[in-house]
Amino acid sequence: MPEHLHDVVIAGGGPAGLAVALGCARVGLDVVVCEKRAGVIDKACGEGLMPGAVRALTALGIDPPGHPIDGITYRQGPSTFVHASFRAGPGRGVRRTALHQALRTAVDRHGVPILPTAVTDVTQYDDHVRAGGLRSRYLVAADGLHSPLRALAGLGTTNSVDTPRWGLRRHYTLAPYTDAVEVTWAARSEAYVTPVGTDTIGVAILSSVRGGFTDQLTAFPHLAARLGGAEPVSSVRGAGPLRQRASGRVAGRVLLVGDAAGYVDALTGEGLAVALATAAELVRCLRADRPADYDRAWKRTSRRSRWLTETLLWARGRPALSPRIVPIAARAPRLFAAAVDQLAH
Repeated sequence: MPEHLHDVVIAGGGPAGLAVALGCARVGLDVVVCEKRAGVIDKACGEGLMPGAVRALTALGIDPPGHPIDGITYRQGPSTFVHASFRAGPGRGVRRTALHQALRTAVDRHGVPILPTAVTDVTQYDDHVRAGGLRSRYLVAADGLHSPLRALAGLGTTNSVDTPRWGLRRHYTLAPYTDAVEVTWAARSEAYVTPVGTDTIGVAILSSVRGGFTDQLTAFPHLAARLGGAEPVSSVRGAGPLRQRASGRVAGRVLLVGDAAGYVDALTGEGLAVALATAAELVRCLRADRPADYDRAWKRTSRRSRWLTETLLWARGRPALSPRIVPIAARAPRLFAAAVDQLAH
């Protein structure tokens, strides 16, 4: 009896992989997910879904619980700040675990198998690929920031990063004091406060300096004072180095999605929005049996986000300019609002 040939095998059951699985199932493709981690998966994440991410989830029939977000506020110290509201609809602060559970439930509802196995081998043939003991027409690598499959497919690079950055995240029992994502800038780091429930906020810190969460928080005395009496309700999770390059997104019948496809930085908070948008493009290309179109679609879909993030990182890395970013935004609120509109879409 011939061995079963799937349409798509997805290596990685995080949000990007599950979004691809759900999209494939909805258009009638035979898809299976390989994910060695059982249950709901958590990771370091700012947890603020931009309006574009909310719309992408709605298109997949996903409505995760969370807290509405009406915009972004940038702060530098206790008194210098600028706020811009979203004009493209609301965002939402969603615990990473709640997002994963919502996606996992939808994938289960569509009958997509999730196998408790890792994909550590890839062999390509003219008409199929063998990976994780399975045969499929295509393999989607959704195995995260430090994707082993990216290297196995020959899409990794050895380019070094001049100033690597890391992220840390923790939750606190504290009623949100704003309906916006609040971003506070310090000399070499940023703190992101996101309301994720009626009595819970998430605090994420991105920094070019290594150190524990408590040490990193000392760079933000105003925020630390606000958190002084709040009880931590999650352990600290970390990620990094954040920037990961890929030489392309397609190698024959292997395609990269999510963080595995290449990542600039979490500075703009668009990671999930880009992952969901590019996942939809990937499904479209696979359905049409045109995998080579995906790299161009990925570049087009992620271009705006990559440009904004690269520009902010460029300014961030210049000691003479970095401390002026928030004051300049405060003096030019229309310019800041226009930038936020770009993020929201």
